[in-house]
Amino acid sequence: MKLVLKNALVFSGDGFVKNDIIINDSKISAIGVSVSSDGAERVIDCKNNYLIPGFADVHIHLREPGFSYKETIKTGTEAAAAAGYTDVCSMPNVNPVPDSVEGMKAQTDIIERDAVIKVHPFASITKGRTGGGELAPFESLKDIAVGFSDDGCGVQKEADMKAAMEKCAALGKVISAHCEVNELLKGGYIHDGEYARLHNHKGICSESEWVQIERDCRLAEETGCRYHVCHISTKESVEIIRKAKARGVCVTCETAPHYLTLCDMDIKEDGRFKMNPPLRSAQDRQALIEGLCDGTIDVIATDHAPHSKEEKSKGLEGSAMGIVGLETAFPVLYTKLVKPGIISLEKLVNLMSVKPREIFNLGSGKIAVGETADLALIDINKEFSVNPDEFKSMGRATPFEGWRLCGKNILTICEGEIVYEAI
Repeated sequence: MKLVLKNALVFSGDGFVKNDIIINDSKISAIGVSVSSDGAERVIDCKNNYLIPGFADVHIHLREPGFSYKETIKTGTEAAAAAGYTDVCSMPNVNPVPDSVEGMKAQTDIIERDAVIKVHPFASITKGRTGGGELAPFESLKDIAVGFSDDGCGVQKEADMKAAMEKCAALGKVISAHCEVNELLKGGYIHDGEYARLHNHKGICSESEWVQIERDCRLAEETGCRYHVCHISTKESVEIIRKAKARGVCVTCETAPHYLTLCDMDIKEDGRFKMNPPLRSAQDRQALIEGLCDGTIDVIATDHAPHSKEEKSKGLEGSAMGIVGLETAFPVLYTKLVKPGIISLEKLVNLMSVKPREIFNLGSGKIAVGETADLALIDINKEFSVNPDEFKSMGRATPFEGWRLCGKNILTICEGEIVYEAI
């Protein structure tokens, strides 16, 4: 298929340049001013909207196999495509756990059949994704897994994590770690902060996150493992990672839109404000923003974690942990960080499109001749109110419900094929 995109503001890496683009089959074959449309099967006028590398989310939950009442690979990737994502990395919180070639195949068979964009699944670090005990067979999984993670569980014993890091270092793979010390949780379910004290809720202390990050950064330094920290939420986590990077440790990290735009005092008595890690203090949020600005934080991921309506209807204490995030990520970040001048649009594209690909080897993230045509077209002026009933995801729980936002994806092209269009 030959597709021509006209009048686009094309992302160049450090800015935007008005250009036309020709896509032949899956590749970009030409970029320039007023390129010829001869022989094109379709010509799309981009109307001076912003053409960027498709977003890449390195932390989402697709729930299939095993929990398709929450989300399916089809609905999750349709939601991702609508939001401008062309690549997502799926976490191993599924059944069977991808801790073997057979367990991984149960998921990849569905991906091949139903996914509308590219899905890169994680394998688990431990057998059964328990956070301890026997390690998964890393060698047999290395060519089919984007990396290794026990997301939802922190690896509790130092010896287990060190052994896992040594294996990953030898294989050239990434460990993507959910950092949580179980003995410090003490039945908590929101941040151990002002809101919890005012409303008599059990809190989760910040130490439960950063203590394990501190340990793992030391182990990554010892082993040479490529170590990526999931969904950081505390000011201590930012500082530990900042210092580790300064020492030359091969550590990267992500945070999520909700940690950058909300704090514990924004919580309402509703399950859509419950996630793990929890919304922390305003001071933590500011430290995350500073980490974003100075490069300590490499990636913004969503931790898209859909649950059924019933599972999210039991208040803060009783509801399942997790919120959906794919369809609100860019608009929330554009409205709350780019429009006020906290970061630039170019910085946001690098955080959501380019850097995730570099860390997890998902392609170049460049719009250039010869590159795969994985693209999103963003209308930064499009205003809307967040209505979960309009989501393509089966999940509906979002703390951003009712927010008035600006900036929305209107076209997604994955490997040269249009997978979402709202022009």
